[in-house]
Amino acid sequence: MLNSIIKFSLKNRLVVVFLSVAILIYGGFIVAHLPVDVFPDLNRPTVNIMTEAEGMAPEEVETLITVPLENALNGLPGVNRVRSTSGVGLSVIYVEFDWGTDVFRNRQLVSEKLIEAKEHFPSNATPVMGPISSIMGEIQLIGLSLDKNSDEKLTPVDLRTYADWVIKPRLLSIAGVSQVISIGGGVKQFQIKISAEKLNFYQLNLDEVEKNLNLISQNTTGGYLNKEGQEYLIRNLARAENIEDIELTVVGTHLGRSVLVKDIAKVEIDAQIKRGDAGINGGPGVILSIAKQPGASTIDLTENIESVLASVEKSLPKGIKLHPHLFKQADFIKNSITNVEEALRDAGIFIVIVLILFLMNVRTTIITLTAIPLSFVVTFIVLKFFGLSINTMTLGGLAIAIGELVDDAIIDVENVLRRLKENKHSDNKKSVLTVIFEASSEVRNSIVFATIIVVLVMIPLFFLGGLEGRLFIPLGISYIVSLIASLFVSLTVTPVLCSFFLGKSDVLEKPDGFLVRFLKKYDRKILNVTLDRPWTVLSSLAVMLLLSLALVPQLGKDFLPKFNEGTAVIGLLAQPGISLEESNTIGQKAEQLILSVPEVSSVSRRTGRAEQDEHAEGVHSSELDVDFKKKEDSKELIREKEVVLNDIRAKLKTIDGVVFNIGQPISHRLDHLLSGVRAAIAIKIYGPDLNTLRKKGYEVKTLLEDVKGLVDLQVEQQVLIPQIKIQIKRDMAKKYNLPVGEVTAGLEKALKGEVVAQLFDGNKYFNIFMRFDDNSRSDLQKIENTVIKILPDGTKIRVSQVAEVYEATGPNIINRENAQRRIVVSANTSNTDVETVVSAIEMKLKNLKLKEGYFINYDGQLESQKKGMQLLMLLSALAIVGVFVVLYMHFKSSMIALQVMINIPLALIGSIVAVYLTDKTFSLASLVAFVTLCGIASRNGIMMITHYIHLVKYEGESFNKDMIIRGSLERLVPVLMTALTAILALIPIIMARGEPGKEILYPLSVVIVGGLFSSTLLDIIVTPVIFYNFGKKALEINTRGDSDEF
Repeated sequence: MLNSIIKFSLKNRLVVVFLSVAILIYGGFIVAHLPVDVFPDLNRPTVNIMTEAEGMAPEEVETLITVPLENALNGLPGVNRVRSTSGVGLSVIYVEFDWGTDVFRNRQLVSEKLIEAKEHFPSNATPVMGPISSIMGEIQLIGLSLDKNSDEKLTPVDLRTYADWVIKPRLLSIAGVSQVISIGGGVKQFQIKISAEKLNFYQLNLDEVEKNLNLISQNTTGGYLNKEGQEYLIRNLARAENIEDIELTVVGTHLGRSVLVKDIAKVEIDAQIKRGDAGINGGPGVILSIAKQPGASTIDLTENIESVLASVEKSLPKGIKLHPHLFKQADFIKNSITNVEEALRDAGIFIVIVLILFLMNVRTTIITLTAIPLSFVVTFIVLKFFGLSINTMTLGGLAIAIGELVDDAIIDVENVLRRLKENKHSDNKKSVLTVIFEASSEVRNSIVFATIIVVLVMIPLFFLGGLEGRLFIPLGISYIVSLIASLFVSLTVTPVLCSFFLGKSDVLEKPDGFLVRFLKKYDRKILNVTLDRPWTVLSSLAVMLLLSLALVPQLGKDFLPKFNEGTAVIGLLAQPGISLEESNTIGQKAEQLILSVPEVSSVSRRTGRAEQDEHAEGVHSSELDVDFKKKEDSKELIREKEVVLNDIRAKLKTIDGVVFNIGQPISHRLDHLLSGVRAAIAIKIYGPDLNTLRKKGYEVKTLLEDVKGLVDLQVEQQVLIPQIKIQIKRDMAKKYNLPVGEVTAGLEKALKGEVVAQLFDGNKYFNIFMRFDDNSRSDLQKIENTVIKILPDGTKIRVSQVAEVYEATGPNIINRENAQRRIVVSANTSNTDVETVVSAIEMKLKNLKLKEGYFINYDGQLESQKKGMQLLMLLSALAIVGVFVVLYMHFKSSMIALQVMINIPLALIGSIVAVYLTDKTFSLASLVAFVTLCGIASRNGIMMITHYIHLVKYEGESFNKDMIIRGSLERLVPVLMTALTAILALIPIIMARGEPGKEILYPLSVVIVGGLFSSTLLDIIVTPVIFYNFGKKALEINTRGDSDEF
């Protein structure tokens, strides 16, 4: 069949050329419209459920809302893990489904359970599913602050109003924006602050006041009036439009006269009660977090957002300053993609240099290079078909493959050129097309089987699950598709171009270039010495292999290399129980300290929780996004990044009573995806009692404080916070004929407050809120004196008469995972690999005593690395068995198959040494590279042994030393060219170590370059020696067409 493809191409040369041009044009169109992102789709199917239950304590939220919901959701098909947080007035549940399940089906399943469960919930609690979002969904942070140089007297409330009613709707109107969450400033609210003393004076109760205020914003209709043939709509207008309207509202009567709102309360515009705030560069501000819809192109969406923000900035009111780039994921994406594109460009230049040096001809170089653009565009067409994006992993697959894309063409062109030269000087000349067909057919089987082997060893990648599978499968797809595309190019386009450019070329008259003659000369000398000394060669090889294996125990292990995002995110935790005002003060101090670091350009802070945010953060928690200055005309920081981060750590340690965690936005999200914790290492302690969990958490922290390489060590802040409890005395309530529910409902209105209506201002609306003023609820005594009910005879029933008011403590938050309470001790690593650190942690904790019912789990990067590596190593072993089977099918000899596979340990030598000389760390990316290397390294052995067989079988050579030397020298150029193109194509990635976009590709490249270097140099010697001394019998069987005993 392969011969038929070659023959068809040569008979229809113009058709092949035109089809190739058409593919290039169509592929170019596809590339221009493919979405661009930093990583492939890493979204684990997750459904978030938020239940607001204002004022409820965490233990009540857990009992009444979280646990019933968890029990309902844990049995759903495909559920992998259920995590929850029960905080003050909030339950958040994260339902994680298996990878590959349909998110819409998952949401339907969850929705059905919510309908069943919410019937048993408290009346003020309604569970709501969060929007479909992406792990990389938060693509941009923008901010508003007050302009210090302006004379306008604006307030933070004005900032928030402008953000919510002008900027936010504009952003939400952009296609691809999923949600915009704003925090900071203060939501504008019309507040009715009732004086308990005046309320009692007029003998009114809150129920009566609330009933009248509920009608304050209602207009009604009087139907229609027909008059003189016209129909008139009757409108009854009574809606409050300003503070004065609210103040003049009647809320009751006293001694025969109306009591107005202004008689019992003060009405003013103020900020809604906040559970979160924001700051920008040390001052107050409003921050808007923009999230994209899954599948939306971050680059295109960011450009649309920038366009809208540019329009907004032109019409900003005086006194407001816009900060459009507090964080922008697109910057990292552009840097990453640009860096990988530069690596591809530089790789192409290196390949051109190698081809010219060896082939010494522009025409042959052009023919060979044609494989690259054609393979690239075919790959992009396939990516489009699979719904994949252009990202660092798909481009990384091309970067790894680019050197190999010309391999098949090199082998074909070199063989065609050699055969055309021989035909030129032959007495029995054949036509050019015949020579090209025979030359291409001669190497076709070895090319095809070599490609099959490379594809075969990559198949294990497609069985990786979890985050590692989502990362590396797109790399495998682009790598395999591009290689298969290059194979078809070598069978079709390459022979056609050879017929056009080499048939009558003067290159046929030229001898080999100087470099080729030099290499063949010394290779002949080496072979003359080594062919008769097989045991010396093999023993030397064994020593090198053993020495390299001895280095393995000295290598550390990581899940993935650290990313270089150009920004940092800092989680700052103060003591739970502090007020939002105090937490703001601490946050502002942290901002100022971070800004004092020379490399820092801006700092934005989000403290607590924004309204409708799915993150259940307490007011003691702050997240700071830090952007850095770069060197002029460079992407690098002024000082090394680790030095800068350590400087920030040192400054933050001067703030008393806080713990912090420093990471990067995307890295934090990946860690959160792995373990539910924004840290590389998560030690999870499970058990029923919160006090015991807290004690064990701090015990673990104390044991680990001196572990080398461990930084940002902290215990999850699940602690006791102060509470004021009002315990109703049922017997006393009964005495006064007071239902318990009436007492608690009245206290809720008085102390927490309640939204009673809305005030409309054009298209805007603002809540009208009522509760006791601060003076009426400022201490325990005031609460005790609160009047619950006024009896018909004028007797006032106070709280102290029916309840006990006292100070106590309770949990600030309760975290659960898979139906059990848990607390987490988390940490990151610095200048040490994860496995080394976790091994030290396990040693420290091996004697930790836990009560019955309590246990520890290690989660995070190490667990994912172990699972990924174990699976990949198992599947790779099976793939290597598969390689042996393919080689046996090709050569019909197990001995020859084993001789080809000797290239695998040859490659292992160089790859281990390369890792040891660079990072000394073996990651999942390194293992993927070694799997890839097994296929690449086998190609040269296949090509060389196949040529030995061809010389004996078709050219009448005898099996002797001269045949081995001839075959080796004739295959020397293609072997060196294919190895050098593959090696030099990856050098730009190695030279740009740590640059954005190349972090995962760097260890891949190190392993492949090291392995190819050793396998190529040793293969030139080892394969001829082994085949000469142990291959004669296998060759005789192969030439007879039989199979040996397996």
